[in-house]
Order: sequence, then structure tokens, then C-alpha cells
Amino acid sequence: MAAAIMVVLCLTWGAQQVAIKLVAADVSPMMQVALRSGIAALLVWGVGHWVVRTAWLQDIWYRSGAVVGLLFAAEFLFIAEGLRWTTASHMAVFLYTAPLFAAIGLHVRLPEERLNTRQWLGIGLAFAGIAVTFLTPRTAVEGAPGFVSSLLGDALGLCAGAAWGLTTVAVRTSRLSEAPATQTLFYQLAGACVLLMPLAFITGQSSVNLTGAALASLAFQTLAVSFASYLIWFWLLKRYLAARLGVLAFMTPLFGVLMGVLWLDEHTTDRFLFGAVLAMAGLLVVNLGKGATQQNNQKAITRAPQ
Repeated sequence: MAAAIMVVLCLTWGAQQVAIKLVAADVSPMMQVALRSGIAALLVWGVGHWVVRTAWLQDIWYRSGAVVGLLFAAEFLFIAEGLRWTTASHMAVFLYTAPLFAAIGLHVRLPEERLNTRQWLGIGLAFAGIAVTFLTPRTAVEGAPGFVSSLLGDALGLCAGAAWGLTTVAVRTSRLSEAPATQTLFYQLAGACVLLMPLAFITGQSSVNLTGAALASLAFQTLAVSFASYLIWFWLLKRYLAARLGVLAFMTPLFGVLMGVLWLDEHTTDRFLFGAVLAMAGLLVVNLGKGATQQNNQKAITRAPQ
């Protein structure tokens, strides 16, 4: 049952970058993220207060809540800007470097998260894969002047992965590790909306052309991704080992690459795919090394993979 649910969730998450890029001409990626995050935040708040009815922790929004909100906004700022220069396939791979940054950050901050020799080897393998994918020659995306610009997009994707990984560290090392999932998710979504909405207007990326495709994409991103899939993910974390679910979640970048090729006619090279496989293999080694110590740690992965 859990495996079947994870396949559906990974398909949903893998389609996210494709859905953003598919309607970027109608609604800028930054505005898409701001709109979907604001609506989803209201829905999560309603679920938390009227359905789940779990008491939220008091007096943490201005410290821990603000930090994770800022990091969430930074992650999606990097995704939105990166998708202007690189492909959804590349973004899906670089975003999923997040567990790498989280593992290193938790190694520094928490004694129980110290990495063993096998995990350090996995990190080395992952970095090698990232280097291969990052330096792979690629065809420029539409509107981009070439290799340098696509490198910029990939670099922003890597920054998005780092911001996601730091979000994990921030939650694990703060009072949010004791907070209900709805509270943590609300802070993240609200932070993205509050910070990215004005930024979209300031940078001239606020135009909205609500075509049928744009409405369908925004509905999918808001209801399926930002709202339903994240809550289902937290529900799974309460019932199954986080490490095992994390392994299954690595299907997401594979689905992201596949859907980018099928829906957006993106092109990938054998070298890029080889590097992506190396990076994912390294991350799997790191993640599997956590083992059963995460059995009761529902916050091991702070929210659903993007």
C-alpha cells in the first residue's frame, strides 16, 4: 500500500517542474509559486484548525517559523528563476541534491546524525555525479543564449536543493521538530507567498494570463502538490520508516526527467543521465546508511520532495 502511494506521490512531484514550465509564458514561474503557496497555506491552516485539531506550538513563528518560511521561499525563488534558463529535467535532478546538503548539515549540528565511512563515500559519489551533470554540454533552452545561461539555471537548481536541505536542518534543530506537520507546512507555504508575491511585482513578473492550461496547472500545483501530496507524505511518515520512504522518493527525479522529455520535448544526453544516476546512487547510499534510527523520526525529511 505504502509503495503504491509513493509511486503516485513521486509522479505528482516529478510533474511539478514540468507543470511550472509548461505555462511559464502565461504565468511567470515566480507568480505561480506565490499564488499556489498562498492558497495552499490557507487550506493547510483550515485542515490544522478544523479537521486535525492538533494544537500548534506557541511563540515560534517569529523565529523558527520565519526561518523555514524564508528558506522555503528561497528554494522556490531559485526554482522559478532557474526554470527560465534550464530544462525541467535538469531542475528535477539538481533539486534532489537536497538530502546531500541536509546530511552534511545534520552531521555538523546533531551528534546522532554523524555520518559513517560508507555515507561519506556516498557523498563523494553524489558530488562526482553532480559534477558530471553540471558540466555536461547541453542544448540551450528557448530564449536562452547558450551554454553559460543553462549553467546558470543548473546552478540555481543546485541552490534550490541546498535551500531545501537547510530547511531540513532548521526543522530538526528547532522546536519545529515537535510541532504538528500542518504548522510546519503552513509556515513554509505562507513564507513563500509573503516573500515571492511582492518580489514578482518588483521584478516585473506579475502578469497573469489565465488560459485553460494555466488554470489547470495552477490547480494541479495547488491542490495536488502543495496541499494534498504534502499532507499524505506526513501521514506516511507517521506509519512507516522515514528512511524507507526516502529511498522510494528518489523515483521523483527519474519521473521528472521522463516527463520533461515526453511533455516538453526536452533533450538529455547519455553523459547527463550517467551523472544523474551517479548522483542518485550516492544519495541512496547516504540515505540507506541512516537505517532504523529514523523509525520514530517523522521529521527526518521536513516535507515532501519537490
